[in-house]
Amino acid sequence: MFLFLSKLLPLFIYPLGLSCLCLIVAIFTLWKRPVIAAISIGLALILLLVGSNGWVASQVVRSLEWQHLPPTELPEAEAIVVLGGATRPQIPPRPWVDVMDAGDRPLHAARLYLQGKAPIIILSGGRINWRNGGPAESADMAKLIQAMGVPAAAILQDPSSLNTYENAVNVKKILEEQGIRRILLVTSAMHMPRSLRIFQKQGIEAIPAPTDFLITERDLQDSASTPESVILNAIPDADSLQHLTRALKEYIGTLIYRLRGWL
Repeated sequence: MFLFLSKLLPLFIYPLGLSCLCLIVAIFTLWKRPVIAAISIGLALILLLVGSNGWVASQVVRSLEWQHLPPTELPEAEAIVVLGGATRPQIPPRPWVDVMDAGDRPLHAARLYLQGKAPIIILSGGRINWRNGGPAESADMAKLIQAMGVPAAAILQDPSSLNTYENAVNVKKILEEQGIRRILLVTSAMHMPRSLRIFQKQGIEAIPAPTDFLITERDLQDSASTPESVILNAIPDADSLQHLTRALKEYIGTLIYRLRGWL
């Protein structure tokens, strides 16, 4: 139930979901309470305009992504831990495992392994049955990194975790079984602040190795460098709305996890 509510309730806080609620209120109050209807429509418009603004989205995303900028050279560790949320399962008509925006996670982990940063990769992630389902994501990520040259003998899996807290708890058990103390934690840069705190709360010595950056220094420089870029950033954009929603999800998740004592 907690997992379902964690997916459902934030929809009433994200700009798109909250805008829809405002429009529903406007529909039911349009004839008898036109002032309330007008306020609701105006609020929905403001939420969508602000939420889909390129500058707003970039700044909110950057506030998360740039908390743990990767060093020039990452130190070595005993294992590389990769968090799920990066793939779609091989279900027809897909010819193979598909990668999503966060597909950089297993790719970055394989690169670190091939650089000799750690001798083991631990892949953590299951699948929610009522949300598309399919094979455990850890198995899908294993296929990807083996295709990049990581041997099967160097891969361990946690195929049952369904959220970041479960990632940390299940990985801790694997680390204790293997006698591993120090890891490189690989996840999306926006997801790293919350993930790192959760792993550290479990007593795991985790070194952040973020990937999947949405905002770069060049993006910030170009956003106001020409009149064209200024206009395009001011125009409502679906990608900006999605990026802002992902960032809000992390902030809401951090609050909920803190209230539950998970970080």
